[in-house]
Amino acid sequence: MNYIKAPDVKNIVDALVQQLEMEHIDVTRIHCIRSLDAKTRAYARIWGMSRLFHEVAGIPPNYIIEVVSKKYDKLPEREQIKTIIHELMHIPKTFSGALLSHKGRYHRINDREVEKVIQKLERQQR
Repeated sequence: MNYIKAPDVKNIVDALVQQLEMEHIDVTRIHCIRSLDAKTRAYARIWGMSRLFHEVAGIPPNYIIEVVSKKYDKLPEREQIKTIIHELMHIPKTFSGALLSHKGRYHRINDREVEKVIQKLERQQR
């Protein structure tokens, strides 16, 4: 697998976290990469670090957002932003390195919920 850093995606992440007031997210511990030859149906993925890294190695929780170049780069800008919002929604309020599933007792991560968030963002920008 070939990866390169994705500073353009990182800029989007930083802006979204601020605009959406996702205060539980430490943007200094979010890293963004672009995979060049991934064989997946996904447009993007998020990777977390287990608590074990923190407890044993002393490494604080970090997340990596991976965008799949051959799919993500072809999307219109709004869809790219929706994709990043979707990935950010997987980060729990505890910022523990864990990931939230798509369907939980108190949350849902799906197109309908992402659309609500992006519409809120669009209203703020008017």
